[in-house]
Amino acid sequence: MVESISERITRITSNLPESVRLIAVTKQVSVDTIRTAYAAGIRDFGENRVQETEAKQAQLQDLPDITWHLIGHLQNNKVVKALKQFQWIHSVDSLKLAKRLNTLAKEFSYSPNICLQVKILPDPNKYGWGITDLISDLAELNECQNLKITGLMTIPPQGLNNLQTLSVFKKTQELAQEIRQTNFSNLKTQELSMGMSDDYNLAISAGATFVRLGRVLFGERKN
Repeated sequence: MVESISERITRITSNLPESVRLIAVTKQVSVDTIRTAYAAGIRDFGENRVQETEAKQAQLQDLPDITWHLIGHLQNNKVVKALKQFQWIHSVDSLKLAKRLNTLAKEFSYSPNICLQVKILPDPNKYGWGITDLISDLAELNECQNLKITGLMTIPPQGLNNLQTLSVFKKTQELAQEIRQTNFSNLKTQELSMGMSDDYNLAISAGATFVRLGRVLFGERKN
C-alpha cells in the first residue's frame, strides 16, 4: 500500500530528535500539497526561488504561522523581495551578498535569520565559502550587525559514499564550533542546516538542527 503524504510526514517526523526542525522543501510542489503538509503538522517550508514563493504565499495568507526558508541561491536582483518573504535565508554564500542584505535589513528595520553556506570540499556545482575563505571573512561578517547570523548550511558534493558524506557534515559541525569560540559577538552559528532526502540521518548524527526534505515527503518532482 502506497503511503500518503500525511503518512510519510508522520512517520519521518516521529523519528526525528526534538532538536531537529524539518523543513519541507516545496519547490515545484502545489499549494494544495503544501496545505496537506501543513495539516500534517509542518510549519517550516523551504523554497529555492523567490518568484515561485511569492505566488504560493499569496494563496496561503490564511496560514500565518508558516515559517518560510530560502534554501536556493539568492540572486542579487532578488534580495529585496527575499528579505520581505523569508524569515530564514540559508543560502548566504558570499561576503558581498551578506553586506547587501545587511544594508537593506537596516533600511527595512528587519533582521532575517541567516545561515552561511559553506563548501567543505571543492565543488564547482555549488555556491558558498571554502573553509579558509570563510575564516578570513569572519571579521567583516561580524560587522553585519543587522543580520542574525545563526548558523551554517552545507550541501555535500554528489557521488560521495556515506563515510565521505558524514565527514562533510562533521567538518561543518566542527567549523561552526570553531566560529562560536571566536570573539565575534554577531556570529552565533548554533544552527546547522544540513541533510536532504538521501542523507538526512547522517546529518542528524553529525549535529544537524535543520534537515531539508523534499522527495521523501512529496515524491519525485516533475523535472
